Amino acid sequence: MSAATVPQPRTAAALAARHRRTEVAIARVHDAISALRREKNALSVAAVARRAEVSRTFLYDNPTARAAVAAALADTGERRHSRLVALDDQREATWRERALNAEDAVKAANAEILAQRTRIGELLGQIRDFEAEWTEDAIQRVTSENTTLKQRVRQLTTDNRTLDERLKAARSNLRFQDRRIADLEAQIADPDQMA
Repeated sequence: MSAATVPQPRTAAALAARHRRTEVAIARVHDAISALRREKNALSVAAVARRAEVSRTFLYDNPTARAAVAAALADTGERRHSRLVALDDQREATWRERALNAEDAVKAANAEILAQRTRIGELLGQIRDFEAEWTEDAIQRVTSENTTLKQRVRQLTTDNRTLDERLKAARSNLRFQDRRIADLEAQIADPDQMA
């Protein structure tokens, strides 16, 4: 059948059905936009088309759907812009705070360095004072006494080792002599064993 022979009531019914499907699809688009905002998901034409179960072509071709998506994207852009501005302000405040903390730390470090330098200077002065009290002869005398004492310690260590070895040998001899005496006493007590 050609378009001229189609009865008028069928065309009106088809147009009405198509209009209802379009309205349902537009309602799903609005619902999808609301759901994406609630879930804080990224809002894009593709995301709205997937969620509303319509084609991207529908979103571009239908003026009502296109206007809804454009308004949502613009609103999201403004929100994103305001969030970025707030985030930039927060970052700037954080950096400002960090800079102030760093300045305070540098001041404290400089004060500590100055105190340490002062203390080092005092200690170096005390060392020089101690060194000034010692004459060259006194230093030589203390050095030679130290060397003599070290030699004496070595000699005493050697003597101690020798005496320790002699003590061990004497104890061994004593044990041997105790056994020998015990054997002799046993022989005296039992004269039969002698024969």
